[in-house]
This record gives sequence, C-alpha cells and structure tokens, in this order.
Amino acid sequence: MNQSKWILPFLIGANATNAVAAEKPNVILIYIDDMGFADLTSFGGPYQTPNLDKLAKDGIRFAQYYSACPISSPSRVAVTTGMYPTRWGINTFLQTRNGNANAEQNDFLNNAAPSLARTLKQNGYATAHFGKWHMGGGRDVYNAPSIATYGFDEFSSTYESPNPDPKLTSTNWIWANSDEVKRWDRTAYFVDKTLDFLSRNKGNKSCYINLWPDDVHTPFVFNVDSDGDGVGDGNPNPSNTRELESSFTIVLTELDKQIGRLIQGIKDLGLEEETLILFTSDNGPNPRYSGKRTLNLRGQKSQLYEGGIRLPFIAHWPGKIAPNQYNSQSVLCSVDLFPTLCSITGTPLPNDFQLDGLDRSSILLGGVHEERPQPLFWQFGKFLADPKSPHIAVRDGDWKLLVDVDGGRTELYNMKTDFLETTNVASANPEVTSRLKPMALQWFGQAYRQYADWTSDVEQISVSQVMRVFPNPVGEMLNIHTAFQTYKVSVLNLSGETIIPGKQQESKIDVSALNKGIYFLMLESENKKYYSKFIKE
Repeated sequence: MNQSKWILPFLIGANATNAVAAEKPNVILIYIDDMGFADLTSFGGPYQTPNLDKLAKDGIRFAQYYSACPISSPSRVAVTTGMYPTRWGINTFLQTRNGNANAEQNDFLNNAAPSLARTLKQNGYATAHFGKWHMGGGRDVYNAPSIATYGFDEFSSTYESPNPDPKLTSTNWIWANSDEVKRWDRTAYFVDKTLDFLSRNKGNKSCYINLWPDDVHTPFVFNVDSDGDGVGDGNPNPSNTRELESSFTIVLTELDKQIGRLIQGIKDLGLEEETLILFTSDNGPNPRYSGKRTLNLRGQKSQLYEGGIRLPFIAHWPGKIAPNQYNSQSVLCSVDLFPTLCSITGTPLPNDFQLDGLDRSSILLGGVHEERPQPLFWQFGKFLADPKSPHIAVRDGDWKLLVDVDGGRTELYNMKTDFLETTNVASANPEVTSRLKPMALQWFGQAYRQYADWTSDVEQISVSQVMRVFPNPVGEMLNIHTAFQTYKVSVLNLSGETIIPGKQQESKIDVSALNKGIYFLMLESENKKYYSKFIKE
C-alpha cells in the first residue's frame, strides 16, 4: 500500500473557530454499527458514499479517531459516560446473563454512571435516542434500567435494549421478517424520528440526539428488487448472501441515502447552521474483505489492532466549522466526546466521577493541532480462549504498545512510521517498552471493573424498597408500595409513552385493559423518577 495516500495534508480552514461555549447548537451523534475506516470514499475506500462524502467535504475529517473498545457495548458505554468502559464492568458485547458472567462483565450499564444525555438535559437540552442501544436489556436480562433513566426524553430502540420498539421487535430476537418496520427500513425509520424530534423542538429547545443505526452490521439484509424496476418486492435477500461484499454495498448505499435525507431534512427545517453533526462508528468492520474496508489497517472488529479501533470521524457545522478540512495529526477518542460537547454547549461537567476523556473542542471545530497530553488505553479479550490481539493497549504520542494481562505477548509499533502494524519493534526499543508496558498493566489493574459493583438505581429500589410493585406478573390490579408520602405513579409502554396517566398517592392501578406484555411503572417524587418493570399476563 502507498502510505502517501494515507498521510494527507493537514488543512486548517481560514475561519477555524475555538469552542463557543455560549452557543447551544443541536447535536446529532450518528453512530454507525461496525463501519470500517475506509467504508467511505472520502476516507480512501472503494465504495460509493456521495452523501457522507459531501458531509465530510463540508466539514472536517479526522484520520486518527479511536473507539475506546473494538466491540459494540463497551464502545457505546464510552461515548455515553466519557469513561473507559471497563471501569463500569462492560468488557464485550452484552448478551445472556450466563454469557456476561463468563466475560466477567455486568448485565447492563449502571445508570449511576455519568450520562452525556442526562448532563445536557440538565442544561436545558431536549434529548432523544433513536436506534441501537446495546447497553443492557434483551435476551434474558429483564432488569436493565429504562433508557429514560440515562436522561433521554424520547427513545425508540431495538431488541438489545430495555425498551424495544414493538414496530422493530415482533419476535424475541434482533430482527425478523414479520417486523412492521423491515430491517432495510430501520435507518429511514430512525431518520424520520430524528427529523420529527428536531421539528417539534425547533424554536423551543436545542436537541441532543443519538442516531445509532443497526447498519452496517451483519447480516446485510436488503429489499430484493427481482424485476429491476427500482422497487423492492418486500422480501429479504437469501440468507446465504447476507455476508457477501455485494450485499454490504447495497446496505451501505441505503445508509448513505438516508443520511443524505437527514441532512436535507435539517436544511428544510432551517436548522443547518444551528446543528452540529458528528459521524463515526462503534468499532471496526466484520468482515473486512481482505482489508478493503480498513485501508489495509491490521485487524478488524474485536481486535485492538488499528483496524478494530481506528474509525472514520466527521464533524459538520456550517458557519462554525470551515469546509474541506482533513486532520491527519490529532489523536481523538470516543471518551473525548462527552467533555468536548459539554465545552461547546457551555454545559458543566458532572463531578461525581472523573471522566477519562479530554476537552478537544478546539480541534474538533477546526483549530490548530494539539498533541494529546496524556495516553489512551484499551482492554479487550481477557476472557477469550484465543484472542486475536493482546488484551491491553496504550498509545502515547507516536508509540502504541499491546500486552497481555499476564505481561506475556508484548508488541510495540510506531504509529507515524508503521501505522499498519507490520513490524513489532518492542525488542529494538527497550526504553520505550519498559516505560509503556508497566504503564498499561498498572492502568488495567486500577481500571478493570473499578465501579462495576457501584450501587445502581435498580439495586436501590430493590434494597431500600423505594418502590415495590406486586403481584408481578399481574392480571388485573397492580399494587404499589412506597415509603414516599407524596408521589405520582404512571404506566408507560416500552417506548416510554404514557398509557395510564399519573395519579397522586395511588396504591393500586387497574391494568386489566392492557394487552399482554412488559410495561414500566414510573413513580415521581421529590423531583426524581423511579422505574420498575412489570409483566401483564
């Protein structure tokens, strides 16, 4: 590979802007699932993504943006909390209770952790989450806190969440042909919800929105057009084609189309100059198609090599971020988004936990390159029988070191001269190795499951009996017991919509008219909200 294709000039826009804390733009975080560094044409890839390329052209691209983990759930935890996900006991994708235990991880992100949405909401933002959640809930995990408890006013999510949207989950699995909103229409559905949320809050509140599509995660499912008339038949492509590169390109094309529709919708609302769009992915691709999706970066999803954690990143804000910028020098990480967005919006940071991320607002808005003043750390794969990369990684300046938790496999690469990680130079650079190796192991020893056993709201409700509902499951009459003297209770569906309005000091609620399924009881008292799930038989 010709490395000159990668090391593009670092361009500073003529109108580069520092952080503008006085402003409160709408913020949309587009968080793609399993996107490779080179899935976009504008990042050197072979695929056609005209709408995303225009988003990049009209803003700033970053060549050295990293996810805090090479797999879904912990990556999302890092964005949400601004902290390394291992601190909260999330080490890999959340799954069954048994699978989580085997991976030495919790069943869900503790809602006592910092939350970007909750923090922005406290500064007057309207908040919404549309798309994949995967930070707890689904499979046999029934006690994950509602998305609402992380600070979201509205939400629509998929199977791997505590609040699955019924239109997306006709069965007890991630997707099915019987879903009302088909797999290939999900991104359009989430874009519709995003535009509607912006429209309803226009002129009233600034919005923070997670737009987290399922695409481009396997299986690559699309609407078959058997007669070539440009209209799908309403049937998915055969199961044996759902990991083919040809199927991937169809799904990627649809994703690009829908992001284009989002951008046009924002323009139509007259909100383009009031909206900061951030575009990236949770982790690297799988499959990588012989390196085409990573621009030959080593590794892929589930690996701490660059192909698993280095991702495309675009920031777009007309009038604030000058167009046609490419930053090939500054190192950013997903944990930085929390403090960076708080800086841009003038939002005070939470002070109950120390964030790992840094305020990189000046760089994100197109300012001059700044060296990262502290190292970045990763961990993944300690529980795997055959991990494809060492368990821990640290990047400090141009050096990146990987090491197993027992101090075994040790690899060192120079990110300036060997970002493809072809030559392990640990032995040739003993001083660097002897500095970074103990640094990585010490960080792991301190961070691994640091707050994993921190008391959560769910545990507080159970232990202190702030709220108890019974019987559960319930047929007709639901009983509520609480120690509060003044309170109001409401019944919500899994989408967070109120279906039985709040009643003061109600100790019994008639739920006989509800359809069978899972619901939330929300108790409001002393300006706080508590949630408990119940099952209607």
